[in-house]
Amino acid sequence: MTFDNKKITIKGARQHNLKNIYLEIPKHKLVVFTGVSGSGKSSLVFDTIYAEGQRRYVESLSSYARQFLERMNKPDVDIIQGISPAVAIEQKTTARNPRSTVGTSTEIYDYLRLLFARIGKTICFDCGNEVKKDTVASVCEWLETREENGKFYLGFPIHPHEKRSVIEEIELLKKKGFFRIIVKNEFVDLSELDNFRDFAEVEKEDIIVVLDRFKIKRKIRELLAESIEIAFKEGEGRLLVINADNFERKNFNRFYECCGIKYEEPEPRFFSFNNPYGACPVCQGFGKTMDYDMNLIVPDPNLSISEGAIAPWRTPKFSKYLRQLIRNNKYKIPLDKPFKDLTDKQIEILKKGYDGFEGINGFFKELENHTYKMHIRILLSKYRGYTVCHACKGSRLRREALQVKVGGLSIFDIVQMSIEKAREFFLNLRLSDYEKTIAQRIYDEILKRLTFLNDVGLGYLTLDRLSSTLSGGETQRINLATSLGSALMGTLYVLDEPSIGLHPRDNARLIKILKSLRDIGNTVLVVEHDPEMMKEADLIYDMGPKAGINGGQLVAHGTYDEIIKNPDSLTGKYLSGKLKIPVPEKRNTSKTEIIKITGARENNLKNITVEFPLRKFVVVTGVSGSGKSTLVHDILYGGLVKMSGGNPPKVGKFDTIEGARYIDNIEIVDQSPIGKSPRSNPISYVKGYELIREIFASTPQARARGYKPGYFSFNVPGGRCDTCEGDGFVKIEMQFLADLYLECDDCKGTRFKKEVREITYKGKNIVDVLNMTVDEALEFFANHDKLKDILQTLSDVGLGYIKLGQPSTTLSGGEAQRVKLASHLAQRRKSQHTLFIFDEPTTGLHFDDINKLLKSFQMLIDNRNSVVIIEHNLDVIKCADYIIDLGPEAGDRGGEIVAMGTPEEIMNCDSSYTGKFLKAYLENH
Repeated sequence: MTFDNKKITIKGARQHNLKNIYLEIPKHKLVVFTGVSGSGKSSLVFDTIYAEGQRRYVESLSSYARQFLERMNKPDVDIIQGISPAVAIEQKTTARNPRSTVGTSTEIYDYLRLLFARIGKTICFDCGNEVKKDTVASVCEWLETREENGKFYLGFPIHPHEKRSVIEEIELLKKKGFFRIIVKNEFVDLSELDNFRDFAEVEKEDIIVVLDRFKIKRKIRELLAESIEIAFKEGEGRLLVINADNFERKNFNRFYECCGIKYEEPEPRFFSFNNPYGACPVCQGFGKTMDYDMNLIVPDPNLSISEGAIAPWRTPKFSKYLRQLIRNNKYKIPLDKPFKDLTDKQIEILKKGYDGFEGINGFFKELENHTYKMHIRILLSKYRGYTVCHACKGSRLRREALQVKVGGLSIFDIVQMSIEKAREFFLNLRLSDYEKTIAQRIYDEILKRLTFLNDVGLGYLTLDRLSSTLSGGETQRINLATSLGSALMGTLYVLDEPSIGLHPRDNARLIKILKSLRDIGNTVLVVEHDPEMMKEADLIYDMGPKAGINGGQLVAHGTYDEIIKNPDSLTGKYLSGKLKIPVPEKRNTSKTEIIKITGARENNLKNITVEFPLRKFVVVTGVSGSGKSTLVHDILYGGLVKMSGGNPPKVGKFDTIEGARYIDNIEIVDQSPIGKSPRSNPISYVKGYELIREIFASTPQARARGYKPGYFSFNVPGGRCDTCEGDGFVKIEMQFLADLYLECDDCKGTRFKKEVREITYKGKNIVDVLNMTVDEALEFFANHDKLKDILQTLSDVGLGYIKLGQPSTTLSGGEAQRVKLASHLAQRRKSQHTLFIFDEPTTGLHFDDINKLLKSFQMLIDNRNSVVIIEHNLDVIKCADYIIDLGPEAGDRGGEIVAMGTPEEIMNCDSSYTGKFLKAYLENH
C-alpha cells in the first residue's frame, strides 16, 4: 500500500464490533461520522483513530514521562498511516476539583492574574486614592511642577532601627559623610559639634538628613537623578523634599503605602486562590467554609418567626431564645411576617443579637460550650453546611487583592460577570499608551479566549462557575474554545457530539468554529447526529447498517448530497425526508392534574410561576443557559423530593409547590453509569438476571446436583470462579510498572467454574446466554413470558444490539440512560404514578433511535405516568403535548417564561427562538 501524506489511511479495523474496515479520510477537512447508536462510530473514531494517535505520541516520550501517563493498548487494526498528533474533545465531565473554574480551565484566569499584576491600580482602603510607589521619575515630575528658582532641600528620614539609639544613628551618619541635618525645622551642622549628647532626648522621626540643596531649574532631572537615587537608598525606600522657605515637607517612598497602610506590590501569585500567598486565609481559597447554614436553620422561609421559622427554637428546651426575642423586640422585627420577607438588616440583627436577646449566633456559641455531649454535637451537625466564606465573600482571595483594580473593577468583579459581559468590558476598556506597551499581548489573549467561548454558545457562563457543575456538552465546548485559544496547527481534532446541550439558534456559531479549526490547517473528525452539522461537513461517513453485531460496517460515504441519494444509507433517508419521525396525529390537550411552582428564583430564574401538566409528554426548552436545568433539577425535582422527606443534592429557591399529592414517586433518569464495577451489566440492572438464574437452577442437571439460583451468579461465592472471584481476569501487581490484567487461567475469562458451565438450557450454558444480544435472547427465551417482557423493553428502547452480560462500564451515556428507562418500563407498576425527568435523552441517538425513544416515552405515559424532559432536539419538541419555553436569552437576560402550550402555540409566539426554528423545521420537512 503506497503512503499518501494527504490522507489518513485505516486498514483492517476490528476494534469492538468493527468488521475489518478499510477507509481513507482526506486531511484538513471537516468530517462527520454518523449512524445508529452502537453502529461503531466511537469504536472507529475514538477507540481506533484517536487511540492510535495518542498511543504513538505517548510511545515517543521518555520512559520516565511514560510512567505518569495512561497506558494505551494498541487498537485492533492492521495499518494506520498519515495520522497526526491527536486531541480528543469528549463530553466527560472529569473535573471534580472544587478549585477548578471556567476561568482556570480555559487559562483566562491566568492571563487575568498577569494583567492585574502588570497594570492593576491599588486603591487605598481609607482614602480611596490610588496607591503608588515613587521612582526617580515621579520625584522629578513633581519638582518640575514647582516654581522656577524655588529653593528646596533633598533629604531622607532616619530609619527607626530598634536596636540603635539616636546618638548611634547620628554617629553612623557622620561616618558615612552626611553632616547636615534638620532637627525640628532647624539646621544643624554635625561637623561643628564635638558630641551628640543634646540629641539623646530627640525622637528619630524629628530628624531629617539633608543630602542636597538646589534651585528649581529646567534641566532638574539631569542634575538631581543621582542624588534622588542615593536618597532613596540611604532612606531605605523613603525620601523627603523640603521647601527652604517654610520647611513644608513632601514625602516620597518606594513602597505601596497610603494612609499608614502598607500594601503588597501586585504580582501574579497575589491573585491566585491556589497559592497561599493570594488565597483567603479563612477558607484557603475554596470560597466556602463549614458554618451554620441559614437554609438549614430556616428550612421553610414561608413561615413567620412566631410560627416556628427558626427550626432549632421549636423545641421546648430552646424555645426560651424565641421568648427572649418576643419579650425584648427593641428593633421591631416583624414576628408574623414570612421569614423570606424580612430585610437583610433584620436578618443580620436576628443573627448577631443585642442586649437581652442572644441571637442565632449567640445560641450556637452557647451550644458549642457543651460539645462534650454527644447529642449536642449531633444537633449542631444538623445545621452546619458549606456557606459562603464571611471573610472573602466568596471571592477566594485575600481582601488586599480585591483592592487592585483594572478599569475600576477588581478581578473578582470580572470573574463574576458572564463571559458575554466580560467580553464587552474588555472591548470597551481604554488603556493608556504606557499600559498598552506593557499589557497589549495579555489583553489580546484574554479577549481572544472570551470571544471563542462566546462563539461556542457559552456567553451565559460566569468565569467563576465551578467546572464540576457543568454539563457534558458545556465541558466539551469549553475544551473546544481552549483548543482554539492554543491555535495548534496540523493536528487531528476528534469531537464527540459537540452540539449536545446547544439550542438550534447557536448551532451555526459552533459549525463556524469547527470550520475555523479546519481552516488553520487541522483535520476535524466529529461524531454527530445533527443534520445542520452534516449539511456543512466536507465529507460524511455513515456507519451501520444496524447496531452491535449487526453494525460495524461502512454503509455509505460522500458529501451531504451524495449521502441523501444513497439508497443504503439510513441517515440519508431521514435527511432526504423519505423516512421521518411523524408528528403525532393528535395532541393530548385534555385537562389533567398539574404541579404548580410559584416564585421560582434560583440562579437566573426571575420569580416565575410554572405549571407542569401531569400524565402528558412535557418538554422544557429554551436557549442554552436560560434556566431549564435550574427549574427542573433544583426546583421541580429538589423541591418535590424534599417535600416527601428525601435529601436531594440541591434545592432551589421558590415560594410554593402545589400538586405534589398527585404523584407517588419522582425519578431522574440521567446519563450517569448504571454501575461502577465491570460486574454490573444491563440484564442484572433490569432485574432479568434473577429469572435467568432461576431457569438454569430448574434444569434437571442443576436440580440433580443441588444447584440453587445463587450458584449461577458471579457476585457471590459458590458457582463463580474462586481464582478471579467472578471478574474473569486476574490483577498482577508489577511493583514499579503498571498493574497487568490477565485473563483468568482457571475459568478462561468466563467467570464461572467448570461444573457450572456444564449446566445447559436448550444447549446453551450460562456463559453463552450472557454473551447473547438482547434480540437473540428474545428469540431464545420466547417461552418465558416474564423474562421476555423485560427483554422486550430493552429492545423497545433501541438496545436490542447490546449483550446481556456487557460490562456497564463500556456503555455510553445514552445507552446507560436507556437501560434505566427500560428498567422503569419493565416494572410497570400501574397503581403507582411516577413523574419521570429526563435531561437531554437524545444524546448519542440517531434519528431512528429517537423514533424508538419517543415510543418508549409514550409507553410510560400509557402506563399512567408523567414525563418531563429538557431537550433541544426539534424532532422531540414537535412530538410534545406541552412545551415550556424559557428565555428569551441566556444568563441574566434569561430565566423568564417566553411561552407555554402546544408546539403549534409555541410556533406562533414571535419572541420564542424555539418557535421560529420549529416552524422552519416543520415547513422544510
